[in-house]
Amino acid sequence: MTSQQLEERSQQLEARVEALEGELAQMKQLLSGFLQKKAPWWSEVAGSFETDPTFDEAVRLGQEWRKSAE
Repeated sequence: MTSQQLEERSQQLEARVEALEGELAQMKQLLSGFLQKKAPWWSEVAGSFETDPTFDEAVRLGQEWRKSAE
């Protein structure tokens, strides 16, 4: 390889490493949001159907179906 080819390869590698470092920084930023959460995911959802009449009807229908299956 000539010195010009080596220089081109070096520049290509530097550009690829720079792109990878940028992507890695983005991934770390995304993951940091998941790692900082201390409460379990279900605690955010628990109780969200408390005053929902549609959910109450679904529960009632489920109970009715289970009784009929006995």
